Amino acid sequence: MDSRRHFIGKVATGLAGTLAAGPAEVLAATTRIRVGIIGAGDRGMELVPQIRACPNTEIAAFADIFSRRLERAQGAVPTATVTSDYRKLLEDKSIDAVVIATPPHLHAAQFVDALDAGKHVYQERVMAFSLDHAKKMRAAYQRYGSKRTVQIGHQACSFGHMGDVRQFLSDSERLGNITAITMQMHRNTPGNKAPWSRTALLGPDVNSRNIAWENFLGDTGRRSFDANRYIHWRYFWETSGGNVFEGMSQQLAFWYKALRLEISAGVSMKGGIYLWKDGREVPDTMSVTLQQPEEILISWVSGFGNSQLGAGEEVLGTHGTISRASQVRYVPQKINRPQAGEMTGRSAHVPHAHMENFFDCIRSGKEPNCPFEVGYRVSIACRMAVDSYRTGRTLRWDPEREEIV
Repeated sequence: MDSRRHFIGKVATGLAGTLAAGPAEVLAATTRIRVGIIGAGDRGMELVPQIRACPNTEIAAFADIFSRRLERAQGAVPTATVTSDYRKLLEDKSIDAVVIATPPHLHAAQFVDALDAGKHVYQERVMAFSLDHAKKMRAAYQRYGSKRTVQIGHQACSFGHMGDVRQFLSDSERLGNITAITMQMHRNTPGNKAPWSRTALLGPDVNSRNIAWENFLGDTGRRSFDANRYIHWRYFWETSGGNVFEGMSQQLAFWYKALRLEISAGVSMKGGIYLWKDGREVPDTMSVTLQQPEEILISWVSGFGNSQLGAGEEVLGTHGTISRASQVRYVPQKINRPQAGEMTGRSAHVPHAHMENFFDCIRSGKEPNCPFEVGYRVSIACRMAVDSYRTGRTLRWDPEREEIV
């Protein structure tokens, strides 16, 4: 019970995170921030208009291992330079910040190299591919965190929803004791086409002459060029964590941030490939259970065969419920709060808010909306889920040894 009182008090008073590294060196408000994008695939190019929507920013360079993507990037931003080696981009001292939007198995090396090169970093999710990668990234962050702004790309942390939730949580009596969080992400597609399918891109240009294959492999080990593995990297364990990395990480990050949750004490995952027998390794239907040290049980269920339930979360307390989908709502438990009324959040969502927060924090030195510590904790919880599925057993976090057991 003492741990629960401490948890509720921590949420109400908003204590600082344990990994905070202090304020970053700042730039003047009028300084134009030059940005390099590492990874000019679909996600990297989706972020281009978000960067352009932020005042006093300039996209200065792209790095990508696929020459055709560099051609597309330069077509979108003719003034930008392009390179197939991200380290060349990092050597450009005129670049202030980088956006890393590559597959997750490449994040750690690029993140560490970017901090070593003196860059501020916007790191797309999931932050770290493995526990070892997360620790390497943490070591770099702790070396340079006082001089660098690091924003992890869990965009929901900058949604207006976060302000609504914080308002609802400002009075601990609204929820009482929180014991469970249920989360779901259900999708469907026309003709039940497989999400992430990029078969149309498997043309003759996808070859080892146009793709720096060794750079794509990272530390996964040697493998002959495989166009399918390159285009469909989300399908394979060497380069992906499936929808746990893509979807659960986003929803989990929101509540890890809002409730200031620690790394899950235990995680189990079940599921399978029930829809698409196309050679993929990651499941298309799955259920994850996360036991929190704050005495909260989190469940996440996801599938791609029916969108009726959509995506959303419910935080269940003895005095009330907070629901988040397209908007945030509070519904009291009348048995314990007979006089309380329902509440609906009214905050607006700005698509580029998370990116703008990153640049604002570079200028102000303030902590960004999704700081390193949130990405670190979420990454470890997601890795525990994936490894639980692959090993068929519940995995636990040893906080003393900082190991998954």
